Amino acid sequence: MNLLSFLLSLFCVVTIFKYPVCLLLLGFVLVVFKLPKMTKQEMWKLIRRQRLCRIAFKGVDYPYMAPFQYVVLNDTLYFHFTDYGTKMKLIENDKRVAVEIEEYREDLSEYSFIVLRGTLKVVTNSQERAKAIQNLAEEGEQKLSPNFLPAHGFKKEDSWHSLTPTNKSLVAVKLENITQEIGLKSP
Repeated sequence: MNLLSFLLSLFCVVTIFKYPVCLLLLGFVLVVFKLPKMTKQEMWKLIRRQRLCRIAFKGVDYPYMAPFQYVVLNDTLYFHFTDYGTKMKLIENDKRVAVEIEEYREDLSEYSFIVLRGTLKVVTNSQERAKAIQNLAEEGEQKLSPNFLPAHGFKKEDSWHSLTPTNKSLVAVKLENITQEIGLKSP
Protein backbone atom coordinates (compact mmCIF):
# COMPACT_ATOMS: atom_id res chain seq x y z
CA MET A 1 0.00 0.00 0.00
CA ASN A 2 1.48 3.34 -0.96
CA LEU A 3 1.34 6.45 1.23
CA LEU A 4 -1.55 8.04 -0.71
CA SER A 5 -3.73 4.92 -0.32
CA PHE A 6 -2.89 4.73 3.38
CA LEU A 7 -3.74 8.40 4.01
CA LEU A 8 -6.95 8.13 1.99
CA SER A 9 -8.06 5.00 3.85
CA LEU A 10 -7.24 6.68 7.18
CA PHE A 11 -9.30 9.70 6.12
CA CYS A 12 -12.17 7.41 5.17
CA VAL A 13 -12.13 5.62 8.53
CA VAL A 14 -12.18 8.95 10.34
CA THR A 15 -15.13 10.19 8.27
CA ILE A 16 -17.11 6.93 8.30
CA PHE A 17 -20.25 8.66 9.54
CA LYS A 18 -20.11 11.43 6.96
CA TYR A 19 -20.36 11.49 3.17
CA PRO A 20 -18.62 9.90 1.41
CA VAL A 21 -18.12 6.57 3.12
CA CYS A 22 -14.98 4.88 1.83
CA LEU A 23 -13.98 1.26 1.84
CA LEU A 24 -10.50 -0.15 1.30
CA LEU A 25 -10.75 -3.15 -1.00
CA LEU A 26 -7.63 -5.00 -2.13
CA GLY A 27 -5.54 -1.86 -2.15
CA PHE A 28 -8.14 0.22 -3.99
CA VAL A 29 -10.29 2.85 -2.40
CA LEU A 30 -13.95 2.53 -3.26
CA VAL A 31 -15.98 5.65 -2.57
CA VAL A 32 -19.63 4.96 -1.71
CA PHE A 33 -22.13 7.78 -1.51
CA LYS A 34 -25.19 7.12 0.62
CA LEU A 35 -28.49 8.75 -0.17
CA PRO A 36 -29.55 11.48 2.23
CA LYS A 37 -32.21 10.54 4.78
CA MET A 38 -35.55 12.27 4.75
CA THR A 39 -36.82 13.95 7.90
CA LYS A 40 -40.03 12.63 9.44
CA GLN A 41 -41.77 15.81 8.23
CA GLU A 42 -40.54 15.25 4.65
CA MET A 43 -41.70 11.63 4.77
CA TRP A 44 -45.23 12.51 5.88
CA LYS A 45 -45.49 15.28 3.28
CA LEU A 46 -44.64 12.73 0.59
CA ILE A 47 -47.10 10.20 2.07
CA ARG A 48 -49.88 12.80 1.98
CA ARG A 49 -49.05 13.88 -1.61
CA GLN A 50 -49.18 10.38 -3.03
CA ARG A 51 -52.13 8.02 -3.29
CA LEU A 52 -50.58 4.78 -4.50
CA CYS A 53 -48.19 2.47 -2.69
CA ARG A 54 -46.86 -1.06 -2.89
CA ILE A 55 -47.32 -3.50 -0.07
CA ALA A 56 -44.93 -6.43 0.30
CA PHE A 57 -46.37 -9.42 2.15
CA LYS A 58 -44.58 -12.50 3.42
CA GLY A 59 -45.55 -15.10 0.84
CA VAL A 60 -45.19 -18.86 1.11
CA ASP A 61 -42.13 -19.27 -1.12
CA TYR A 62 -41.48 -15.68 -2.23
CA PRO A 63 -42.52 -12.21 -1.12
CA TYR A 64 -45.85 -11.11 -2.60
CA MET A 65 -46.17 -7.48 -3.65
CA ALA A 66 -49.16 -5.56 -4.98
CA PRO A 67 -50.10 -1.91 -5.61
CA PHE A 68 -52.73 -0.27 -3.41
CA GLN A 69 -54.56 3.01 -3.25
CA TYR A 70 -54.38 4.46 0.25
CA VAL A 71 -55.70 7.38 2.26
CA VAL A 72 -54.32 8.97 5.41
CA LEU A 73 -56.76 9.53 8.28
CA ASN A 74 -55.46 10.73 11.65
CA ASP A 75 -51.85 9.90 10.63
CA THR A 76 -52.82 6.31 9.80
CA LEU A 77 -52.69 4.70 6.35
CA TYR A 78 -55.87 2.90 5.25
CA PHE A 79 -56.25 0.53 2.30
CA HIS A 80 -59.06 -1.40 0.65
CA PHE A 81 -58.95 -5.17 0.24
CA THR A 82 -61.57 -7.45 -1.22
CA ASP A 83 -62.76 -10.13 1.19
CA TYR A 84 -61.28 -12.93 -0.94
CA GLY A 85 -57.97 -13.80 -2.52
CA THR A 86 -54.28 -14.05 -1.82
CA LYS A 87 -53.80 -10.88 0.21
CA MET A 88 -56.40 -11.81 2.82
CA LYS A 89 -54.87 -15.29 3.20
CA LEU A 90 -51.40 -13.79 3.57
CA ILE A 91 -52.36 -11.37 6.36
CA GLU A 92 -54.20 -14.18 8.15
CA ASN A 93 -50.86 -16.04 8.28
CA ASP A 94 -48.57 -13.08 8.96
CA LYS A 95 -49.70 -9.48 9.41
CA ARG A 96 -46.18 -8.04 9.00
CA VAL A 97 -45.71 -6.03 5.82
CA ALA A 98 -43.52 -3.39 4.22
CA VAL A 99 -45.30 -0.46 2.56
CA GLU A 100 -43.32 1.42 -0.09
CA ILE A 101 -44.27 4.88 -1.36
CA GLU A 102 -42.22 6.77 -3.92
CA GLU A 103 -42.09 9.97 -5.89
CA TYR A 104 -39.77 10.77 -8.77
CA ARG A 105 -39.27 12.83 -11.88
CA GLU A 106 -39.39 10.93 -15.14
CA ASP A 107 -35.66 11.46 -15.74
CA LEU A 108 -34.84 10.56 -12.09
CA SER A 109 -33.16 13.91 -11.52
CA GLU A 110 -35.13 13.99 -8.26
CA TYR A 111 -36.55 11.04 -6.35
CA SER A 112 -37.54 9.99 -2.89
CA PHE A 113 -38.98 6.87 -1.38
CA ILE A 114 -40.26 5.64 1.93
CA VAL A 115 -40.58 2.18 3.42
CA LEU A 116 -42.80 1.66 6.44
CA ARG A 117 -42.57 -1.68 8.24
CA GLY A 118 -45.53 -2.59 10.39
CA THR A 119 -48.59 -4.79 10.64
CA LEU A 120 -51.93 -4.73 8.87
CA LYS A 121 -55.15 -4.87 10.83
CA VAL A 122 -58.63 -5.38 9.39
CA VAL A 123 -60.82 -2.49 10.55
CA THR A 124 -63.77 -3.93 12.50
CA ASN A 125 -65.24 -0.68 13.83
CA SER A 126 -68.10 0.13 11.43
CA GLN A 127 -67.67 3.93 11.63
CA GLU A 128 -63.92 3.75 11.07
CA ARG A 129 -64.44 1.30 8.17
CA ALA A 130 -67.09 3.54 6.59
CA LYS A 131 -64.89 6.62 6.86
CA ALA A 132 -61.90 4.85 5.29
CA ILE A 133 -63.91 3.41 2.38
CA GLN A 134 -65.71 6.72 1.81
CA ASN A 135 -62.39 8.60 1.70
CA LEU A 136 -60.89 6.04 -0.70
CA ALA A 137 -63.91 6.48 -3.01
CA GLU A 138 -63.82 10.29 -2.84
CA GLU A 139 -60.10 10.46 -3.46
CA GLY A 140 -60.40 7.93 -6.29
CA GLU A 141 -63.17 9.88 -7.96
CA GLN A 142 -61.23 13.16 -7.70
CA LYS A 143 -57.74 11.98 -8.62
CA LEU A 144 -57.77 8.53 -10.25
CA SER A 145 -58.99 7.06 -13.51
CA PRO A 146 -61.87 4.58 -13.53
CA ASN A 147 -59.30 2.23 -15.09
CA PHE A 148 -58.02 1.68 -11.54
CA LEU A 149 -61.40 0.36 -10.34
CA PRO A 150 -60.53 -3.26 -11.31
CA ALA A 151 -57.77 -3.09 -8.65
CA HIS A 152 -60.65 -2.67 -6.18
CA GLY A 153 -62.59 -5.61 -7.65
CA PHE A 154 -64.94 -3.55 -9.86
CA LYS A 155 -65.32 -3.13 -13.61
CA LYS A 156 -63.79 0.03 -15.04
CA GLU A 157 -67.29 0.93 -16.30
CA ASP A 158 -68.48 1.12 -12.68
CA SER A 159 -68.16 4.44 -10.93
CA TRP A 160 -66.16 5.25 -7.84
CA HIS A 161 -69.52 5.31 -6.03
CA SER A 162 -69.35 1.48 -6.17
CA LEU A 163 -66.80 1.77 -3.40
CA THR A 164 -69.37 2.24 -0.68
CA PRO A 165 -69.42 1.25 3.00
CA THR A 166 -72.72 -0.58 2.50
CA ASN A 167 -70.91 -3.10 0.27
CA LYS A 168 -70.00 -5.76 2.86
CA SER A 169 -67.43 -7.42 0.56
CA LEU A 170 -65.17 -4.37 0.92
CA VAL A 171 -62.58 -4.67 3.66
CA ALA A 172 -60.81 -1.66 5.14
CA VAL A 173 -57.31 -2.40 6.43
CA LYS A 174 -54.94 -0.10 8.29
CA LEU A 175 -51.21 -0.04 8.90
CA GLU A 176 -50.28 -0.04 12.57
CA ASN A 177 -47.41 -0.93 14.89
CA ILE A 178 -44.91 0.73 12.58
CA THR A 179 -41.52 -0.54 13.69
CA GLN A 180 -39.37 1.19 11.10
CA GLU A 181 -39.69 4.25 8.87
CA ILE A 182 -37.05 4.59 6.17
CA GLY A 183 -37.06 7.66 3.93
CA LEU A 184 -34.32 8.38 1.38
CA LYS A 185 -34.06 11.05 -1.29
CA SER A 186 -31.87 12.17 -4.14
CA PRO A 187 -28.77 14.16 -3.18
